[in-house]
Amino acid sequence: MAIDARGRAPYASDPARSRGRLVVEPPSPSRSDFRRDCDRIIHSTAFRRLKYKTQVFVFHEGDHYRTRLTHTLEVQQIARSIARALGLDEDLAEALALAHDLGHPPFGHAGERALDECLAGAGGFDHNAQTLRVVTSLERRYAQFDGLNLTWETLEGLVKHNGPLTDRAGKPVGRYADTGLPEGIRDHAAVQDLQLWSFASAEAQAAAIADDIAYDAHDIDDGLRAGLFGLDDLAEVPLLGGILREIRAAHGGLDAVRTAHELVRRVITWLIEDVVAESGRRIAALAPAKADDIRLAAGAVVAFSPAMAEAEQGIKGFLYPRMYRHERVMRVMNAAQGVVRDLFRHYLAHSSDMPEEWQDDMRRTDERGRIRQTGDFIAGMTDRFALAEHARHFQTPPELR
Repeated sequence: MAIDARGRAPYASDPARSRGRLVVEPPSPSRSDFRRDCDRIIHSTAFRRLKYKTQVFVFHEGDHYRTRLTHTLEVQQIARSIARALGLDEDLAEALALAHDLGHPPFGHAGERALDECLAGAGGFDHNAQTLRVVTSLERRYAQFDGLNLTWETLEGLVKHNGPLTDRAGKPVGRYADTGLPEGIRDHAAVQDLQLWSFASAEAQAAAIADDIAYDAHDIDDGLRAGLFGLDDLAEVPLLGGILREIRAAHGGLDAVRTAHELVRRVITWLIEDVVAESGRRIAALAPAKADDIRLAAGAVVAFSPAMAEAEQGIKGFLYPRMYRHERVMRVMNAAQGVVRDLFRHYLAHSSDMPEEWQDDMRRTDERGRIRQTGDFIAGMTDRFALAEHARHFQTPPELR
């Protein structure tokens, strides 16, 4: 890889050559466009709300479990590490990591499932599309525009977090092949072409795989802390078993807590080092001369090696039944879905209980728009606020323990 004096490869995204913002603004004298995107995301209301949004465990279950905010910060750190090793623009990778979960509703994927049901008559709910809505319209901080007016490269990376959304002819592919593109993405595509048919930048790919690495590592940590499984259970999982044997051979008699932390640390290191090595091989084979060469490649460039991809899927295969579908977790998440459904029905029927600015929006739209506005309001809630609102409007508290 040819890295210049600034530590940047020729295929890295260059903020000086950004495709710009929807609303033209004068450049900052002290920050690149991508650094400015990071700062806007950090100062947004949606970013602060991540502190009290569920990752797997609802906030009141313990102070040491990950929240959406701590998960986001771990993704940010991993994304910057990968970007630095590959000669990419670290600020763009960071911006994408910081913003990738801004569209998540309260109570994690359980809240998303409930909102998708509630919004079935208005296009459903998709957290990636909601992230795009947050940064392009729902944040209202600036005098000149709604949203954060982020660069094209940041918006592109957010909307393509899981790869291309359509083929060249505009036909939805992948996760959207059967359902079609979410409404929020279709609406934005009418005003700005984000090339939904191509791969995203290498920085966006780095942020996306950092999300997977962070999930794998911290969910092992949180699952052990919660007692959903033990170290001996992990010994049967490919990759994890080998790492555990190494730790026990090198540090005989190490207590379980330190062993768990050492395991998580090594998992992160192994996964990052594999991504950097495999991506280096793919980049060398592609020989990209500019950022668009990454976008036009036949497949992802930043990726795990085939062997590590199989091992990483093995980790997910273990965590799915033992953690995400664990009876204890499912009981809480089912109750949380009930909270979201209750709140949706209540606000749709009693919009006067919403803040004044939301009431104004509700008065100015039709029934379909009211459904969408109600979904937007609930999606922005933290777990804590959703539970407080539920207690205010309903006499029966949910069983979340």
